[in-house]
Amino acid sequence: MSNYILSCCSTADLDEQHLNERDIKYICFHFQLNDKDYPDDLGKSISFKDFYDSMAKGAMTKTSQVSVGEYTEYFESFLKDGKDILHATLSSGISGTLNSATIARDQLKDKYPDRKIYVVDSLAASAGYGLLMNKLADLRDQGMGIDDLYQWTIDHRLECQHWFFVSDLKYLIRGGRVSKVAGAIGSVLNICPLMNVDYQGRLIVRAKVRGKSAVIKAQVEKMVQLATNGLDYDGDCYISNSDCYEDARAVADLIEEKFPKMKGKVKIYSIGTTIGSHTGPGTVALFFWGSQRVD
Repeated sequence: MSNYILSCCSTADLDEQHLNERDIKYICFHFQLNDKDYPDDLGKSISFKDFYDSMAKGAMTKTSQVSVGEYTEYFESFLKDGKDILHATLSSGISGTLNSATIARDQLKDKYPDRKIYVVDSLAASAGYGLLMNKLADLRDQGMGIDDLYQWTIDHRLECQHWFFVSDLKYLIRGGRVSKVAGAIGSVLNICPLMNVDYQGRLIVRAKVRGKSAVIKAQVEKMVQLATNGLDYDGDCYISNSDCYEDARAVADLIEEKFPKMKGKVKIYSIGTTIGSHTGPGTVALFFWGSQRVD
C-alpha cells in the first residue's frame, strides 16, 4: 500500500470497477442536459445510452469543470488522513480544470505544510487519460514514490497517443470546431474527420476521410505508424465510444489482428458525458502508447 493518493477527474472515462480495482480516486465534472444538472459520475446518474439518445433527439448539453471549492474539499479529505496526493487533470488544452486544481493546492499548502500535493496536466482526454492513469497505477504498485511518479508523468505523458473519428458533424459544428459551411459540405460528402490530441493537449482535426470504413482503416493505420515497437507493440490499448459499440468493436478487431503481442485484448469503454457533450454520439477514440506528440 502506497503512502499517497493517485487521483484523476471523471473525464478519464474509465468505469468505476476499473478505478476501484486500481485504487485510483476521482472527482466528478458536471453537465447539464436540457438545463437539468447532473454530475459526470461514470454513468450512474444517467446511463450513457439515455444521455446519447437524448442528444440524438436534439437535447442541449453544457459542461462545467470542478470548482476550486470542490477540489479543496476533495484534496483535504486525503490530507487529513496524512496522505500525499498526485492528481492528474484533464488536458489544459480542453478544460480550465488545471487552474482550479492548482489554486486549491496552493490554498492547502500552508494548512498542510508536511504534505505533498502534486497537480499535473495530463495533456490527455477520455480513455487516453485513463490509459495514462492506469500506467501510473502500475508504477505506483511497483513501488515508485510520488516524486518520481510526478516526474515520470511529465516526461512520458505525450507518449499517450489519441486518435478519434466522428460520424456526425453537427456536434462539432455546434461546438465551433467545424464551420457551418464546411460541416454542411462534409455531411453531404459523408466526411468523417480523423482527429488527435496534439502536444498541447488540444483536439485537432488531422484528416477529412470519406466514409466510415475508410476512417476506421485510417485510424488503425495511425497505430501501425506510431505505436511503440510498431507491430510488436506489447502495451495496453483502450478504445472509447459514444453509443456506437459496433464501430468500436470493428476497430478493436483490426487492432487485435494486427498487434498479436499486445497486452491482452483491447479494452472498450464509454465516452463520458463531459467529453461526449462536445463530440456527440457516433465517436470512436483509439488510445495506445507510441511516439511522443510533437505537433
